[in-house]
Amino acid sequence: MKKIITLFVLVLAVYSCKLTDQKEEETEAGKPNATAKDSTVVNDKDENGCLASAGYIWSKVNKECVKGFSGIQLNPMDKPDNEDETLSAYVLFSEDAKQAEVFLPNDTTSIVLSRSAEGKPWIFKDWQLVPWKGYVLKKGAESKFAGDGEIGKKVTETDTEQ
Repeated sequence: MKKIITLFVLVLAVYSCKLTDQKEEETEAGKPNATAKDSTVVNDKDENGCLASAGYIWSKVNKECVKGFSGIQLNPMDKPDNEDETLSAYVLFSEDAKQAEVFLPNDTTSIVLSRSAEGKPWIFKDWQLVPWKGYVLKKGAESKFAGDGEIGKKVTETDTEQ
């Protein structure tokens, strides 16, 4: 009788180990385990490592992640008193000011314009950035955006008396 009980315990132990191995194989084979199902991993970095959810985009001119709306704000010509930052274009310059990088609204890429000499416009294909009373951004002959040349958001109203 002792031999039968010992044999039964041994078979039960081996069979239990086999079930454990099968469960691990199923998890590895693609069935999600409880830990992976319960956790959420968000990776919203772009191909250059810029954190898009925080408003960072890659600057081709400065070769680093920048906040697109930290440059010179250019408002649409049809809305010069625009307060909606998402409708504005933004310009960042290289250190030597020979290149201007333009971030257009609703566009994930930027346009890099170059100029031949000081006082001349920055040009790329049919885009021009003209230094005139600040800056005017043109596409062909049509003026699209303009701004006073100051960096950052413009405050048009204030709640303090002067």
